[in-house]
Amino acid sequence: MTTPATDDGLTRNYRAAFLRYLPRQDEAALAAAYDLGRSSLHDGVSVLDLVTVHHHVLGEVVRATVVDDVDDVVRRAGEFLAEVLATSDMVQRSLQRD
Repeated sequence: MTTPATDDGLTRNYRAAFLRYLPRQDEAALAAAYDLGRSSLHDGVSVLDLVTVHHHVLGEVVRATVVDDVDDVVRRAGEFLAEVLATSDMVQRSLQRD
């Protein structure tokens, strides 16, 4: 399993996409999350690796967030992660049908 420390490119790309999503929450930012998940799946990044990176990046963001805004950031983080994992979910569901 990769970790944020050993795959700086994935962490950097995830952080950049997540930070773009937080203030806007628009379709373009969600599309970037979806694309990140799709390319990660193509590159062989596991769901656990993505969750590890998500947790690492979210921790950084929460530590830099005003306390009153943390709940909103965590909610948005869940939305973002769901979009990142959507491709993996579709693949898993298609395998279950076979």
